[in-house]
Amino acid sequence: MNWIEVEKIGGDVYARLVSEPGDLPEEHVLRILRNGEREISEMPENLREACQRLASRPGVLEIKIRRTHILKPTVSLFALDNSFLEVREVTRLTPGMISSGEWRRVKLSRFDIRAPTPPVFAGKRHPLRELIRIVREVFVEMGFEEIKGPLVELAFWNFDALFQPQDHPAREMHDTFYLAEPEIGDLPAHLVEPVKRAHENGGDTGSTGWGYRWREEEAKKLLLRTHTTATTIRWLADHREPPVKVFSVDRIYRNERVDWKHLAEFHQIEGIVMGENVSFRDLLGLIKEFYARLGLRNVRFRPSYFPYTEPSAEAIAYLEDKKTWLELIGMGVFRPEVTRPMGVKHRVLAWGGGLERLALALYDLDDIRTFYMNDLNWIRSLPASYLTRKIGLI
Repeated sequence: MNWIEVEKIGGDVYARLVSEPGDLPEEHVLRILRNGEREISEMPENLREACQRLASRPGVLEIKIRRTHILKPTVSLFALDNSFLEVREVTRLTPGMISSGEWRRVKLSRFDIRAPTPPVFAGKRHPLRELIRIVREVFVEMGFEEIKGPLVELAFWNFDALFQPQDHPAREMHDTFYLAEPEIGDLPAHLVEPVKRAHENGGDTGSTGWGYRWREEEAKKLLLRTHTTATTIRWLADHREPPVKVFSVDRIYRNERVDWKHLAEFHQIEGIVMGENVSFRDLLGLIKEFYARLGLRNVRFRPSYFPYTEPSAEAIAYLEDKKTWLELIGMGVFRPEVTRPMGVKHRVLAWGGGLERLALALYDLDDIRTFYMNDLNWIRSLPASYLTRKIGLI
């Protein structure tokens, strides 16, 4: 518009007014609109372009488009006779219309199955509960019986009966939740001496034991169980003869710092098989079959160590969609130091592992805390049949 000039004098920059602005089209538009909105067609032709320029500036002028729909009768409509126009269309068939026969004289409106409707959030299981249900079904189909055990457990069943030494790091308070009140419980009197001998010198197990002085005071401590193996060893103590095929899917507690892959409270899948002729090879086949039924068919095994099994291994599965291996479960054959003090003389196959880690893979998640955040948007977004379709059950 040639209103101002910018010039540099010394080290400073100055803006100087050259001429006074005239009566611009934009100013004329603003004066007209002070009296209220106008249709652009009512504006002078030389101002319409100025309206567009003002509308492009934020917060100055707003242009709204108004659409007008005009309905015109067609020739075909005028050709219809009055009898057609007298037909009454109804949207709902009522019991009264059926009993009176009125339904014969009306026209029922057609249903549009593609018409938008309000969302309906039907009741369904939580994703984690749905996985637990499927795991239970798979075990039952394979001939297993489910067992339960207490959440508050004796250190005797949680550690000592499993030949875990009393100075093991896992028994420290930074790894285990111990109870303050009550602090101790009663030991099973008939098992105290056999377990004590197994720890101190091996007893009649053929082992030399751990070679330390075992203390009842340590075994009496009450805690929140750190694994459901405490439940299976309790079961073995009362069921000493084969066949035994039991499993447990239940909560356990560990003194962990909560992050994207660790929780202080989570679920564990646990199971044992006792038989006269079972072997480690049977255990490998059983685990492969179990995970194959959950949609994980590429499962491998690698050696590992656990205080209460020998030989021991870990099962890992290859996730095709993520191109990575996932650690699933620990397993092995119970050592004689575990079974002999219980009065069990047959080989026992055992395994245990976290459920949430499996759930992460099946639900394609990266943060284990998702299952406990009560995110309704995520829960509602999962179809009820998501998991069964994912693992190929339907």
